[in-house]
Amino acid sequence: MLKKLFQSIRSPLRRARAVRTTPEVLGSSQHPLRHEQISRNAVGVVDRLQRAGYQAYLVGGCVRDLLLGVEPKDFDVATSATPEQVRAEFRNARVIGRRFKLVHVHFGREIIEVATFRTNHPQGEDDEDSHLAARNESGRILRDNVYGSQEDDAQRRDFTINALYYDPASERILDYAHGMHDIRNRLVRLIGDPTQRYQEDPVRMLRAVRFAAKLDFDIEKHSAAPIRQLAHLLNDIPASRLFDEVLKLFLAGQGERTFDLLCEYGLFAPLFPASAAALKREPEYVGSLIRQALANTDERIRLGKPVTPAFLFAALLWPALPARAAALQASGLPPIPALQEAAHEVIGEQCRRTAIPKRFSLPLREIWDMQERLPRRQGRRADLLLENPRFRAGYDFLLLRESAGEETGDLGDWWTRYQEVSDGERRNMIRELSSGPDGAKAPRKRRRNPRKRAPSGQSQE
Repeated sequence: MLKKLFQSIRSPLRRARAVRTTPEVLGSSQHPLRHEQISRNAVGVVDRLQRAGYQAYLVGGCVRDLLLGVEPKDFDVATSATPEQVRAEFRNARVIGRRFKLVHVHFGREIIEVATFRTNHPQGEDDEDSHLAARNESGRILRDNVYGSQEDDAQRRDFTINALYYDPASERILDYAHGMHDIRNRLVRLIGDPTQRYQEDPVRMLRAVRFAAKLDFDIEKHSAAPIRQLAHLLNDIPASRLFDEVLKLFLAGQGERTFDLLCEYGLFAPLFPASAAALKREPEYVGSLIRQALANTDERIRLGKPVTPAFLFAALLWPALPARAAALQASGLPPIPALQEAAHEVIGEQCRRTAIPKRFSLPLREIWDMQERLPRRQGRRADLLLENPRFRAGYDFLLLRESAGEETGDLGDWWTRYQEVSDGERRNMIRELSSGPDGAKAPRKRRRNPRKRAPSGQSQE
């Protein structure tokens, strides 16, 4: 009985806090977005849902990007129809997700993502239906399938610049959160109380940084203020989700700017703890290596060249490796086994933060392994290394280390020349390596006499 009494007292207060707004409506003469800029399939999905009697709009990043003159990577639709109702309208649709139910409508390789209008997540534990909504102890939303009106949906979106709804039929934009104002002023602003919104989903801190870097915007001061204090909440995010977020952060073409913002707001350490510790010890070298790797990646993306997460993670994690390998060598391990064991430890620890799939972690280790093999060039080793499928990545990584100020004894120059000269000149380069500093040849190893028997009790291996 007391429980019901408290609920009756508490619920009017919750309703009073709910934000209901009338949108600013911008006609076609008030914005540059045009019907022909949009995917035909996205327009078709909106049109079909509207003809079926539902509200439906293009929403979020596609509207924002078109207003900024950026080509959207995909088109999202928001609707009053539930996932099941959307699925009933499209034979080529599939309901996905548990934490956040969506519908993917497939048109060949293009997927139009359709989401039902959501309302604000319930504030009281007693109001939460575990099948529709759930939070953990820190306030992070674990399930969010509480449906609502379009006004509710606008207020529960993360940033004002993502709360713009476009109707292709009327060519009107509905702006519920002053998103057009923030686009004009180039600001990333969180909707609602920043601390609460980051607690609901800490990945929003990474999204704020990603949008600021991608769009060359500033993070609005109130939205930026709690980030450093709440950065530790990223430790509660599943490692698989953080891996996906890291790819979005660093493989969008603004990796160098993103890295600087992550460091500024204290978000790099929760993602890469060992590398952040190395950055603190050697800020000039580590900062230079990571920034150069990201600048190279950004340039390749700009030129339309392929990039691989394996090389990127190799660069991001390398600063944590040499000290650990040196410690293992000091304990008696030879150089290559020490490097391999250190690599195993560093990657294993990192996978607990960002779950790197084996298709990337294996070539990552091979790139590192090449760094210990590239100095070993005598005999036929140099030619065998050239034939190694990981040679090019290993060689590029060697040049990256040198560009960051790492001393390798001009190893990069040697390998650059070795690739360019004739076979005869290569043999001369190898012979020069076989001579000591005074020009004398290195002593030859004694060959074991195969007829000589090993002493009793010892292995002949």
